[in-house]
Amino acid sequence: MRHNEKPMKISPLSLTLGVTALSLFGCGGSGVSTITETKLRVVHASPNAPNVDVVVGSAVAFSNVAYFSEGVKTIPAGTTQVRVRATGGTTDVINASPILATGNYTTILAVNNLAQIEPLVVTEPDQGPGAGQARVRLVHASPSTGNVDIYVTAPTATLPSTPTVANVPFKGVSTALTVAAGNYRVRITPAGTPGTVAIDTGTITLASNSVTIAAALDKASGGSPLTARLYTTSY
Repeated sequence: MRHNEKPMKISPLSLTLGVTALSLFGCGGSGVSTITETKLRVVHASPNAPNVDVVVGSAVAFSNVAYFSEGVKTIPAGTTQVRVRATGGTTDVINASPILATGNYTTILAVNNLAQIEPLVVTEPDQGPGAGQARVRLVHASPSTGNVDIYVTAPTATLPSTPTVANVPFKGVSTALTVAAGNYRVRITPAGTPGTVAIDTGTITLASNSVTIAAALDKASGGSPLTARLYTTSY
């Protein structure tokens, strides 16, 4: 400090305004919002339930969703209330509050018959497996079927003696399988009975850098013949 120079005074008001500015804009002063986002997918997988509305938070996010159909939305991360009700109705048949973390892709399947409808939550990182690769999860969502064996093969391969995933119960979800992108075939049999194929997808294509949930489902209204549906995100 130079001779005769008076020390600078900082008023309480100036200090308060400075702290407020840092709170709003962060230390870097960039003004970038700190709100984080996540992806939510809801799948109607209840065979004898009517079309549904899905309420996320306080607003209808997906309207008149039919069996087999899905809705996808980007929302703020955190604990989120997700409710499912018959289209146009006000009575919730599912009322869940999953924690939707930043950087995740959460799928909620409304599974089981209407009288026992419930949420089945599958969470994946919101990123692909990389170029030339595909990631798939296998989900048993057929309420009319007991435990199953699941075979993932080349399209023309004979059914092997050992399933890819064995003895999967209803609502069972496999670990994530990372495979080379390309053409595959998924066959599902009752557990321990490889000669009885309940679902045969025929040739399916798993694209490069994609993530797929392959769900075994009842026919519309319930029961056999069963079907497989693919819910895929490409990156």
